[in-house]
Amino acid sequence: MPRLAVLSDIHGNLPALEAVLADVARHAVDATVNLGDIASGPLWPRETLARLMPLALPTIAGNHERQVLAGGPRLGPSDAFAAAQLDDAQRAWLRALPAAHRLDDIHLCHGTPDDDLTMWLETLDRAAAGGVRAATAAEVGARARPAITAGATLVVCGHSHVPRVVALDAATTIVNPGSVGLPAWRDDDDPTTGVATGSPHARYAIVERGAAGWDVTLRAVAYDWGAAARRAEAGGRPEWAHALATGRNP
Repeated sequence: MPRLAVLSDIHGNLPALEAVLADVARHAVDATVNLGDIASGPLWPRETLARLMPLALPTIAGNHERQVLAGGPRLGPSDAFAAAQLDDAQRAWLRALPAAHRLDDIHLCHGTPDDDLTMWLETLDRAAAGGVRAATAAEVGARARPAITAGATLVVCGHSHVPRVVALDAATTIVNPGSVGLPAWRDDDDPTTGVATGSPHARYAIVERGAAGWDVTLRAVAYDWGAAARRAEAGGRPEWAHALATGRNP
């Protein structure tokens, strides 16, 4: 599998997904993978799954798949909106998604190899802007699980929404493609914590096996982010509207 498109964190943003799929088609990849957090958000969760499911892409679950399926009164507003929108077939499809997947020597996970809620390449830090900073090499290494990722020369992960490429060691590269559908976010429980990419573009990555290792292209794709922002505003989520329109938190 020499050339792969890596998508993550779509968050129900159908126009962003359509733009990314069109961009992927122009780059003649051999396969496309999806790293989870697919539907949660105040946008188009049901329509996003209707678009994705027939494609049968290698797909794993993120933390929001788990949370949407769990339901209950403690759901955050993004998960609650998605949970109310999905039909039985979509729920069954989400329930069947694995937490991780292996394609030859490429390992797919959402957060870290054994935790979908931990950012691998970023670290929570109260002293940092937004309470989040780039992880140190020691932190990245401490979150690796060689027993899980043994034999992988490429590990792809999402969750933080921050596009980044890090060498785990001389043999293994970690790639976070960024978020297809949400370029900035704040924690529902702690609004002082969040990340922002600084532009509203839809993000994904193309990875290609070269003679010296993995070549990585981090893509930023323009789309009608105004339509997505208006959808969020109409759903009573002005903070999402601002993030979608600007790539920054309000």
